[in-house]
Amino acid sequence: MQTIPRAVSRFATLTRLLLPAGAALLLGTPPAHAEALHFEHWIDGTAESEPEMQVQKIDADTFVIRQSVKTNFEAPFLYLLFGQDRALLLDTGAGGLEIRPTIDHVISDWRAAHGGRTIRLVVAHSHGHGDHHAGDDEFTDRPDTDLVGLAPEQVAAFFGIGDWPDATARYDLGQRVLDIIPTPGHQSAHIMVYDERTHLLFSGDMLYPGRLYVPHGEFGTFRASADRLAAFAMTHPVRALLGAHIEMTTTPGEDYAMKAPEHPAEHPLPLAPAVITELQEATAMAGPEPAIDRHADFIVYPLPPRPPAE
Repeated sequence: MQTIPRAVSRFATLTRLLLPAGAALLLGTPPAHAEALHFEHWIDGTAESEPEMQVQKIDADTFVIRQSVKTNFEAPFLYLLFGQDRALLLDTGAGGLEIRPTIDHVISDWRAAHGGRTIRLVVAHSHGHGDHHAGDDEFTDRPDTDLVGLAPEQVAAFFGIGDWPDATARYDLGQRVLDIIPTPGHQSAHIMVYDERTHLLFSGDMLYPGRLYVPHGEFGTFRASADRLAAFAMTHPVRALLGAHIEMTTTPGEDYAMKAPEHPAEHPLPLAPAVITELQEATAMAGPEPAIDRHADFIVYPLPPRPPAE
């Protein structure tokens, strides 16, 4: 995996995640892209200074971008995928910085490598929480750009999802087809994006190395999404899941304190596809009054009812 040098801290060290043999596909047959994902050390707040954003690339058309925890404790991950005609930016960060200069720089470099080809940018979101769309305003006047709305009906209309949330949709970036999978529960407009080229599943806030928050009264919806996700994975090869945050340490089952200002010994970003079945089983066993359920790589975290407004 190559990294854009200007965006990576000079304190970086190499971190490697090797997916277990045979775990790349729930059905047991390794996909064509079963090799491990290798990322350099992510900016994690432990250095005295670090760039506001860090860009690493999986291949020449697939970029992972992290926002520094020093700009916002959420330290979210954004994803930029290029096809022949369009590029998809998934999420616009948590605020506290400008993200468009970084995104435009990556797009400019990609265009230069492709003979100056014009490409339209689609700005979408894993879901509608504020730490995933704080940078939207930076793109409202950007030429050749579509900004997808935040409501479930707007997401469904843009991607052509006919029966939200039970149907999926296929969205073509131009010789690169993505599957859009509705996964509400954490938030009503939550989606996952599956890339059939790389066999990567961009899993947002529903499944990542951290606390999987489920609002009170939404556990049934979350459980149904876990079932829908598991059914999808049974018929599609999944190389790894890439979520929107890291909140777990390298110690199995141990997370950071909420709003932690730095993340020493951070869990790797990719999750093996076996966590899909693990999440499905956890939600099935939760019972009528779900409790916090700690796993090695994630924590199912039902939220209590909000106190009544005064």
